[in-house]
Amino acid sequence: MDEEIAPLSIQKNMLWNSAGSIINLAAQWLITVLVVRISSGYDAAGLYSLAVTVYGVFAPVAQYRMYTYQISDTKRENTLGEYFTFRIITDVIAFVGCFGYALATCPSSAVSTILLYGVYKSLIMLIDVFHACDQRHQRMDYIGISLTLQGVLSLGLFGLVFAATGNLEATLVAMCLGLVAVGVLYDLRRATQFEKLSLGITIAKTKYLLWHCLPIVLGALACSAAASVPRQFLFTDMGEVALGVYASVAAPVAVIQNGASYIYYPLIGYFADYYVEGNLKRIFALLAKVTAGITLLGVVCAVLIELFGVQVLDLLFANNIVEYAYLLMPMIISALIAAYMWFLNDLLIAVRDFKGNFFGNAASLVAALCCMVPFIMTWDLNGVTFTAIASSVVGIVVMAISFFLSLRKGARAVKVTSEVNEKDSL
Repeated sequence: MDEEIAPLSIQKNMLWNSAGSIINLAAQWLITVLVVRISSGYDAAGLYSLAVTVYGVFAPVAQYRMYTYQISDTKRENTLGEYFTFRIITDVIAFVGCFGYALATCPSSAVSTILLYGVYKSLIMLIDVFHACDQRHQRMDYIGISLTLQGVLSLGLFGLVFAATGNLEATLVAMCLGLVAVGVLYDLRRATQFEKLSLGITIAKTKYLLWHCLPIVLGALACSAAASVPRQFLFTDMGEVALGVYASVAAPVAVIQNGASYIYYPLIGYFADYYVEGNLKRIFALLAKVTAGITLLGVVCAVLIELFGVQVLDLLFANNIVEYAYLLMPMIISALIAAYMWFLNDLLIAVRDFKGNFFGNAASLVAALCCMVPFIMTWDLNGVTFTAIASSVVGIVVMAISFFLSLRKGARAVKVTSEVNEKDSL
């Protein structure tokens, strides 16, 4: 089926993916702006941020790192329907965990908002299965268009419903319905041009994926917790207003952090292919380009924030938010360091070094837990950012060592295989 649809070049795929992702992230950011502008204070922003933070702890379980696994599945181990069915299973597991965690740790008044946000994110992750199929067939224009539709529709529905009702629960329900429409009417039709969607997965395959990918999922949980737990500690120690302020200032920086992934994500499949081939030269060339791209992005963003950060915060949020502009520059540094750690995370999955992935993320979480209380007590809101910087640096060091060890191991394996093939041919 895929021969009928011509693949796009790397450059076009990167442009389409970047354009759609930027629009989607901008829309998600503008939602955090609207929740402040439409409501009378930061209470609703704090509640929305709490929902994002709490579900973020369990998002790695729902993802189960299957997107990266799927796009680097060079041997076509599983079908589209098997990946989709497996995602339904992991979505349910994550939702149950989120529900129990919210009941145990959050105010009862916040539980319904957290759960509805969980449904919203679960639908996005189901659509991601279609996106991975599109990327594997080198048609990321479909992904860009879908992300644009998701972002614009979610933003529009949030603005209309929240302005009319002032109710986050009703707003999230409307946003969920919008995602269902995009997934069914657009993404499903595009992905099934390449592969048939036959729901179902064997118990044996389910057990294999759950067990085989468990280290990288535990690593993702650790990575998520390293970012989320300090924010939740801030909420507990200083209240929802403090978290609302921090989240509002951090929202544009989060766009930068996610934007860094556009530089490398379309290349992950190529890293996997070159690793299988033992082509270290191309791997290092791509590695240098990604590192330079993320560094350049950091410099540009730092200059823009220095020049216009205060004015942008005042324009978007008002409510005396400019007095917190000092949070911006450390946040940019933190975002870009975290983005590079994400890159190494995905690289280790591409080369199937699941243990290295786990230990790097676990080290990051341990660093965060050690730093967060003294850092927040010393630097207040900035303490959350400094904790993130410290934990990401630790994770990067451990993952970089694991990645280079994996390259050496892979190169030796390819060399041995080549020598064996040469002997057999003689």
